[in-house]
Amino acid sequence: MTIPESGQYLPNVEFTTEDGERVSAGDLTGEKTVLYFYPKDDTPGCTKEACAFRDRMQDYGDAGIQVYGVSLDSPESHRSFREKYDLNFPLLTDEGGRAAEALGILGDRGVANRVTFLLTPDGAISRTYPEVTPDTHADEILKDAASL
Repeated sequence: MTIPESGQYLPNVEFTTEDGERVSAGDLTGEKTVLYFYPKDDTPGCTKEACAFRDRMQDYGDAGIQVYGVSLDSPESHRSFREKYDLNFPLLTDEGGRAAEALGILGDRGVANRVTFLLTPDGAISRTYPEVTPDTHADEILKDAASL
């Protein structure tokens, strides 16, 4: 499976919130959306990336951009990760890696590769980021989203 590109839409994939609610790719409409996949909760690179988004959430909110972090970790693991680092955006679970596999980003070790999708308000992919530097990625996306 190849990673979807600019102008394409996400495949019909579903995620689970910390509260057990289902969120489908089709629900990610109405505003600009950042859907960033990361390998594992509470690991050094993933923590840097999550905290960088956390620290810029006021700017994301002001720009009308919703942020979702996604990994294959359980809702309980996400809840603990959010609480430990005071994360102020939702983390979604990709149960069994079905979404990561459908998006072509499931890694060799059964975790999602670090890939981000910037979506337009109608859900189309504006940009895909297959190469991510965790501590500067939130700034990069915020800058790119300004042109949407």
